[in-house]
Amino acid sequence: MPQKSENTTPPPHDDKELLYKALGVMLLIKDKFSDEFNDIFQKANASKEDILKTVDEVQSKAEEEKNELDRQLKEKIKSVIREMGLATKEDIEELKELIKSQQKNS
Repeated sequence: MPQKSENTTPPPHDDKELLYKALGVMLLIKDKFSDEFNDIFQKANASKEDILKTVDEVQSKAEEEKNELDRQLKEKIKSVIREMGLATKEDIEELKELIKSQQKNS
């Protein structure tokens, strides 16, 4: 006596039924991949936004640090000039004005 198959699904009766079942399976697969693709796409966009935000923050911080270093460098240079007793532009302009006023008074 031949053994019965464990499969209880009857074979399709015609090609139309088989086509409908295949289309149903394909739609289920499409929906599953579509959902997963959308999730991946959303995560990628979120990651991109996070990366751009981080880059902006790093650039802003770098600009602030550069400005602070520039300020400190200028202060140090001014300090060295004062210590050396060198004349500044302001000192020279003041002397020019003094000379002009002396020349007018003579």
